[in-house]
Amino acid sequence: MKPLVKMTSAVAFLVGSACTVAAADEQAMIADARSAAPDAISMNATIMDWEGNTLQQGSNGFTCFPTPPTLNGTAPMCLDAAWAAWADAWMNKKPFTATSVGISYMLAGDGGASNIDPYAAEETPDNEWIVEGPHLMIIVPDAAALEALPTDPDNGGPYVMWKGTDYAHIMVPTTGK
Repeated sequence: MKPLVKMTSAVAFLVGSACTVAAADEQAMIADARSAAPDAISMNATIMDWEGNTLQQGSNGFTCFPTPPTLNGTAPMCLDAAWAAWADAWMNKKPFTATSVGISYMLAGDGGASNIDPYAAEETPDNEWIVEGPHLMIIVPDAAALEALPTDPDNGGPYVMWKGTDYAHIMVPTTGK
């Protein structure tokens, strides 16, 4: 075999191998993202990576993300447009007021967060650190509607997380899919 043919064959093999690995990684990210919500939601959701790339276009108004590579303790999530606005405000430390009810799923649970401090990066003796199993989260446009709910994650039902902040939301523990 001539050197140019050998080199061309080697380059084609490497490019083909890289495409196969990238496709496998993309399929793994899609499967991970879909694990966040019930199949009825995630199968028709847009799937995006954390760099803003659309991996699969959806049709139901939900967007699912795989486990983030850098947000410690976070798991895959699937959110509607209201929650996408909430997430943008939270990640960029901007004020937020919900204008509609919003739903977000995290059926894979999470790795832990403070129940009172939206920006706590780790457990401390006074930040009420919790690790939540499968759950969904609800935001409401009227913060007064949250007053009737407890903030205790051990109460056996829904509770308010981050009460008194722009990022307050209802946590609803579930049993998963």
